Amino acid sequence: MTIAGMTVTENRETTDMTADVATAGETLADRAYRVLRERLVLLDISPGDPLSESLLADEIGVGRTPLREALKRLEADHLVVTYPRRGTFASAVDLTDLAEISEIRGVLVPLAARRAASVRGGESSAALAAVLDSVRAVTGRESRRDLMELDLAVHRIMDRAASGPYLEETLVRLDGLVTRLWCLLIDRLPVMSDHIREHIPLLESILAGDEQTAEALARQHVQHFETAVRAVL
Repeated sequence: MTIAGMTVTENRETTDMTADVATAGETLADRAYRVLRERLVLLDISPGDPLSESLLADEIGVGRTPLREALKRLEADHLVVTYPRRGTFASAVDLTDLAEISEIRGVLVPLAARRAASVRGGESSAALAAVLDSVRAVTGRESRRDLMELDLAVHRIMDRAASGPYLEETLVRLDGLVTRLWCLLIDRLPVMSDHIREHIPLLESILAGDEQTAEALARQHVQHFETAVRAVL
């Protein structure tokens, strides 16, 4: 399927497409962080798995120093944990974190939607319009992995459209944590296409500059997700 003009398949190499698109100024540490973040978020690297610096450095094509810089950032994102004399591991997914994550997202996601609507998407308006087309094209026959990547792409673009680096950074971290929860329960959750389609009126309201509607729809979207997850726990 296509996400904002990009074709998505289900192999590891294409998980980068839900991440920020690489730029000419991207450092090797940035690249390692971007690639590993998506693998951790989408559980391509399973919770508890050890992370071998030498293997990952060779696989990603970076040196050990930029890889270690990336791992420090991922530890700050709560995606990896390092133990003295034992090494670095993918963080566990703790379902008890749902309440706190949902509470914070319930405040920040509506705020971001309102801010994005206040500028009609700003510099991200074209990306918002493109991902809106991708969401409208969802038929329900897509794989769960494709839909998961699309959901993550929508939220990443909305986070950027909020036009605040601190807010965006916080939301990207929260999006990653909540996506890990979703991936862990993916086989038990209801049809994902319905959840994805909730983005249509939300994205439309942002592009139309309707701040109140965008804020309300974003709040409902977060609440619906928490309700769906709690129903299967």
